[in-house]
Amino acid sequence: MTETPPPWSAGAAYLDGRFMPIAEAAIPITDWGYRRSDVTYDVVGVRDGAFFRLDDHIRRFRASMETFRLAPPEDDAAIARVLHRCVALAGLRDAYVAMDCLRGRPPAGQPYHPAYARNYLAAFALPWISLVRPDVMERGAHLVVAETLRIPARSVDPRAKNFHWADLTRGQFEAHDRGADFCVLLDEDGHVTEGPGFNLFVVADGRLATPDAGVLEGLTRQSVIELAREMALDVAIRTVTAAELRDADEILLVTTAGGIMPASRIDGRIMGNDRPGPVFRRLYDAFWDKRARGWHATPVDYASGTI
Repeated sequence: MTETPPPWSAGAAYLDGRFMPIAEAAIPITDWGYRRSDVTYDVVGVRDGAFFRLDDHIRRFRASMETFRLAPPEDDAAIARVLHRCVALAGLRDAYVAMDCLRGRPPAGQPYHPAYARNYLAAFALPWISLVRPDVMERGAHLVVAETLRIPARSVDPRAKNFHWADLTRGQFEAHDRGADFCVLLDEDGHVTEGPGFNLFVVADGRLATPDAGVLEGLTRQSVIELAREMALDVAIRTVTAAELRDADEILLVTTAGGIMPASRIDGRIMGNDRPGPVFRRLYDAFWDKRARGWHATPVDYASGTI
């Protein structure tokens, strides 16, 4: 007889003031968080029982909420406690931990305007998720430059994390149709922005560059900048042209859900020997070595998971 797994083993969630197994978490389909993608969010990783850059993620989450004029009742300290408890309830040592702030809808009798809608917090912890499969990590991701352009920053500020993914989703179908793993989107001026869920760096002659506009100011991106400078690698935050991307010696993809990931092809062109390059190897090894030694780590409060 097969035993039913404990209800928390698949993950734990917090929704509008209440904790629950993740399978029970649901939002009203009439809320504007669902109907209008009127949501902001952030994601923090847990490795070996410790959050990575937890305070930075919560700080960025608060800045995103302020950008979209969302204000849940929980302050930053309360959000941190929620995230700790979600991980602890699920009993996870390696976890993907999300925090969302959603807009509800105006109550009856109030103007049908977002200023009158209730805001509330949702969060969850799942077993660790990586954007790139192990086989893709081994060979390097295959990328294409999409014809679809990134939503202009003057319309939706990419520095505030959001669910406006129509451009990224369309680009991903382009990548799929062309036999690639991921797309990279350009802005209206033909400059590189980002991909679906990741920032990127181009490497040429041992020098790194990452786009300075039209992108989320990612915390893994910031970590790579810090690492590169520690290692005396030349790294610049500047405009990156599509030609630079297509001619790069290496391309690095960076995100919470996977850390530093390699690419080996761009628009069908093979970089290096069609495998991850030497700059990637140096940064990848340094990143995970420092993580193992407690870099930017906040241990999970597992005692908070006592029900």
